[in-house]
Amino acid sequence: MLKTNNVYFFDSLEFEGIIQYYIDSGKSALAKKALTLGLSQHPMAVSLKLLDAEILIFDNKYTAAIEILDSIQAMEPTNEEVYIQKATVYSKTNDHKEALIQLKIALDFSDDKSDVYALIGMEYLFLNNFSDARENFIACLEEDLEDYSSLYNVVYCFDMEKKHREAVEFLITYIDKDPYSEVAWHQLGRQHFVLDEFDQALRAFDYAVLVDELFVGAYIEKAKTLEKLARYSEAIENYKTTLELEDATSFALLRIGECYLELKDYENALQFYKRTVHEDPLLDKGWMALSSIYYQQKDYEKSLYYINKALDIDEINTAYLRRFGEINIKLSFYEEAVKVFELCIELGDDDLDIRTALVDVHYFLGDFELALDCLKDADTEIPNTAELNYRLACLHFLFKTEEKGVYYLKKGLGIDYEYHKIMKEMYPSVFDLHVVQDIVSFYKFSF
Repeated sequence: MLKTNNVYFFDSLEFEGIIQYYIDSGKSALAKKALTLGLSQHPMAVSLKLLDAEILIFDNKYTAAIEILDSIQAMEPTNEEVYIQKATVYSKTNDHKEALIQLKIALDFSDDKSDVYALIGMEYLFLNNFSDARENFIACLEEDLEDYSSLYNVVYCFDMEKKHREAVEFLITYIDKDPYSEVAWHQLGRQHFVLDEFDQALRAFDYAVLVDELFVGAYIEKAKTLEKLARYSEAIENYKTTLELEDATSFALLRIGECYLELKDYENALQFYKRTVHEDPLLDKGWMALSSIYYQQKDYEKSLYYINKALDIDEINTAYLRRFGEINIKLSFYEEAVKVFELCIELGDDDLDIRTALVDVHYFLGDFELALDCLKDADTEIPNTAELNYRLACLHFLFKTEEKGVYYLKKGLGIDYEYHKIMKEMYPSVFDLHVVQDIVSFYKFSF
């Protein structure tokens, strides 16, 4: 009919079905044409007017939509759909409070209250009112216990409120009503996990996979929990189960590699790290893991190769830059290490170990003045640390400023006497000085 322009008579219900079909199919032009024909034959049909308003809302023509809805409301003041569509308009224009007013009116006239409760819950979420949102999603569950979308939303609200203990209590009550809900067991496990209650979490995930042995998400969470319990072999088994149930994911492959690393099974760890980056070459964590394992094995050339891969993906990740700097030191590329550690500090990663690493590299290069300048800056930012005071003492002794050397040496010894043994290896000539030996001996008997 629409393609030939031949006009036939349909009752309003038939037009409604045709229009809804075109809307659902994304054929808005045909929907509008059918609506025009329908209204020409049934100008007072409320169902068609509601579809007219729906199409106008979809086209962002809110004023025209409200005018139509007002006219319907005048004819049928108890029609819940009028208020729901008005709420849609107000929600789309960010007037969520007015949307709530309309939805609460709709609730009074609705025969299917769970849908309206869900809409009210979403409006409260837009307002970041998680408490009221939660109560409305709970109301949905009271209407339909298997409304898992609402169950997820209830738990989401608890999460946003950081009410994990309350979430546990809610889920236990829910499970009492529906003990075979794998979704509820899974969510209960997640809450126990957040609370560091790993034994209880494991029990919940066990029930989830018992109810649904194909529940990949539960196997993943169970494996993560087993990792927390240092049960790495069992964690590997559960991660591998997910690989059998669906296509391999880089996350599961990486975690398997990490578990093998914990078991000191370096061969299998390496194998799964390589599978990780093969599966997802853009996963920088996979390249970092490869770099780390080669670093542990003192194969610094390969470690350097793989850390560069990670940095190609995320060039300002200070954890990767740190490793890059450490590798360069191992390979005696000290100038490159200096640049890297300076970049870390520029990026805000100015922890003590970065500061001391930069000082030590300058010292190895013979740039004593630069090392001293870095130490002074670091001591201002991070005062009263043994690591910095010992280094300040040693450099002042090297510069023949003995008074300052003595001052900082005493400060360092007072903070951490044992740390001087590490400094003795780095600055043997300083610790050969009689004045230094005397001070160290004095402090030895003071502890």
